[in-house]
Amino acid sequence: MLFMTQHSKIQKLRTAACKTAQTMQIHRRLLPKTLLPLALLAWVCAGSAPAMAATALQFSLDRAIDGAAAPFVVASARGLFRAENLNVTTGQANGSVDAITRVASGTSDMALADINALIRYRDKEGSVPVKAVFVLYNKAPYAIIARKSREIATMGDIEGKKIGIVDGDLAARLWPAVARKNDIKLGKIKSEKISPAVREPMLSAGQLDAVTGFSFLSAINLRDRGVPAGDLVVLRFSDFGSEVYGHALIVNPKFADANPDAVKAFIRATIAGLRLSVKDPAHAVDDVLAQMSNGARDLELERLRAVFADNILTEEVKRNGLGNLEATRFDAGIGQIADDYEFRRRPSAGDIFDDAFLPPPDARKIN
Repeated sequence: MLFMTQHSKIQKLRTAACKTAQTMQIHRRLLPKTLLPLALLAWVCAGSAPAMAATALQFSLDRAIDGAAAPFVVASARGLFRAENLNVTTGQANGSVDAITRVASGTSDMALADINALIRYRDKEGSVPVKAVFVLYNKAPYAIIARKSREIATMGDIEGKKIGIVDGDLAARLWPAVARKNDIKLGKIKSEKISPAVREPMLSAGQLDAVTGFSFLSAINLRDRGVPAGDLVVLRFSDFGSEVYGHALIVNPKFADANPDAVKAFIRATIAGLRLSVKDPAHAVDDVLAQMSNGARDLELERLRAVFADNILTEEVKRNGLGNLEATRFDAGIGQIADDYEFRRRPSAGDIFDDAFLPPPDARKIN
């Protein structure tokens, strides 16, 4: 009873304080000097108002957390999602196809997935109209990772070598287009289909001369296997004429229709997390390591820096800002995908990407 009485008195005081604050706002010119600052009254008044419920949002990364996930980990760990009034739960999908499936089914509201996997998914009859709303990797991380000790220094040296091709891997599917663009004769290359689990072990054991994969994954994972950095060469497809974009945030269309402000808020928090990660990558990696079971700090820091340098902070991004894409370049990338894939209906940028949720360009600039 005593608590209820005191609580009632506090509420009455808060109500009176709010009325006083409102009166002072109206008559602030008439009352330039007050005993109680307006800021304090506003704080008291805010304490009596009911808080707006946070929007629950299910988000999926396309794989287990590592250094490359820093923008999202930082946004979560440092309260950037909460500051946008979002209650974000993060899960981990088993690759981009699984991430897209989760979003299409509504199991996840948003996800990080390879936009080229989304392009192929959307070409299927009856596919859910999932769209990308923010491009994180302005350049896809597709690459051939090779060993210099096997006499490979540049793309032309691949001829006559043995390369491991991961079946279904998007880097492997784009490889024929990149090879033809660089006048590399595929018939002169011995290809061996392998599973993702043996990609790095077979290359480190010398059973292969090169493998297809992601530049910031396989190349850095190989160093953890004892392959000297000086013996590795990373042949990034983007350096040899590949135009495709990489990973992007995708959203369930029903969730986007019902919660457009939440989608915009998630993107803003992601940009804020990315900026903090760029400003202090070492601190960002510490946040990541807190979410990993067996992470090595030096490797994850190297991974994050590689992603920034090669995939995110490109000249296009420095010019136009984060998150968007150029329709002409997108169409050129579609043409390269079509080199190894027959579209039912060739998509335009607007079929796959919706820029309506992006902040204005000035809010997406990054140094």
